[in-house]
Amino acid sequence: MRSLSLVVVLALAAPSYAQVGLIIRADGTKVISNIGAQGSKRSSDWNWLAKQRNRRSAYDDIIERHSVAHGVDPVLVRAVIQVESNFDPRCVSHKGARGLMQLMPGTAKRYGVRDVYDVEQNIRGGIRYLADLMAMFPNDLSRALAAYNAGEGAVIRHAGIPPYDETMTYVKRALTVYYGRPYGAIGFGGSRGGKKLKGGFKTASVQPLAALPGMRYLGSQ
Repeated sequence: MRSLSLVVVLALAAPSYAQVGLIIRADGTKVISNIGAQGSKRSSDWNWLAKQRNRRSAYDDIIERHSVAHGVDPVLVRAVIQVESNFDPRCVSHKGARGLMQLMPGTAKRYGVRDVYDVEQNIRGGIRYLADLMAMFPNDLSRALAAYNAGEGAVIRHAGIPPYDETMTYVKRALTVYYGRPYGAIGFGGSRGGKKLKGGFKTASVQPLAALPGMRYLGSQ
């Protein structure tokens, strides 16, 4: 065992579909994967994910305040936090994204987040990033979420959701939590005869959620 970190491999039974492995560094920082193994029960439990819609937490006041300030639906913010970190403010992904909204170092710097583990700074930065992506990909929540996961450059290059398993799965999970209904298959973009962006609910006749006054609503049906 290396002196710099303590590695604990767990088949976690905690209520998180993504947590299949945990690394606890010497400073106590938790490192987990926000995608998890393909075999994880929670990773494919769409009904469980749907029940996490609008999950309440100790961070609600901060989420509501910054959501209103930047015109983002707080239900969407909670969905992103759910799939990104399972509401763990000390979460670190295998790619180095940190905090509740899993900000990469470059993104944190772009939005003035000095302490990525500070809950308010992390949420504020994540919401501002979401707001910018929603403006960049208007009326297309699937692409905005894909950009949050893979970067806006990847979405632009592929003219839609990039053909990355992680990103396509991420979008399906986030939309399932956001709408409170299991979301179906996601196609990926492609400017050279590739599959067209598509997706849908596994159940029919789903009505869009009503966004709060002043909130941006992005349909993806």
